[in-house]
Amino acid sequence: MDLTTFFGRKHESDFIMFTAPHFLALAAAAGLCLLLFAARFALRTRPLLRNQVRWLLIIVLLASEGGLHAWYLSHDIWSSRHSLPLELCGITLLLSAVMLLTRSRLLYSFLYFAGIGGACIALLTPNLVYPFPHIRFLLFFTAHAAIVLSSLFMTWAYGFRPTWRSLLFTMLCLNLTAVIVFALDKLLGANYMFLAHKPATFSVLDYFGPYPYYLLVEEGFALVIFLVMFLIFFKLPERVRSRNASRSTNL
Repeated sequence: MDLTTFFGRKHESDFIMFTAPHFLALAAAAGLCLLLFAARFALRTRPLLRNQVRWLLIIVLLASEGGLHAWYLSHDIWSSRHSLPLELCGITLLLSAVMLLTRSRLLYSFLYFAGIGGACIALLTPNLVYPFPHIRFLLFFTAHAAIVLSSLFMTWAYGFRPTWRSLLFTMLCLNLTAVIVFALDKLLGANYMFLAHKPATFSVLDYFGPYPYYLLVEEGFALVIFLVMFLIFFKLPERVRSRNASRSTNL
């Protein structure tokens, strides 16, 4: 394989969503989530395995971010206008590594919603131009899958759980983060978190109207996604378990 196909700055074709490479990347990410879920009991009862997986995730997160910056620097295109980890997924990637290192419940309460929700949207509608097998393609899907896996790992291996309070905490943190990043965008002439305009590639923001109205719609969309994540994966199962327990007691 030509090295430029894997590592070069120029590329003959662009990444296209919902083609075979995209579906394969999504299937690989979903498969890892299912594997982690299947191993949840082993992770809870085997501290050595739990620590090994925790450190593996930390290494993957940091290596994927470091690999991206190494690529920028190798092509002499690193710039404060587009290379800083100030996108939502860049922020949640670094915070996920810190969460895994410290086993912080506070960071988990934010990352379960913002990390998983943001990374899943990015996986489905990538802001990406480099196709498979370019390193940017591989780093993108590796990094975003690792963000999702990190919060799922803390859920299944350590028994962490989000709450209504953590959902509100996440929305507050997201708005505070947006204010800070907006100020940095103005200072740097950048468009981190797409606060100045929509991305050039297709994204879910294309359905949310023109600037600046899509920012308000995006906030409502995020709240709905977080509510669904909380209700379907936690509150509904708790309700079912409670109802089944009541029936068993009555019998």
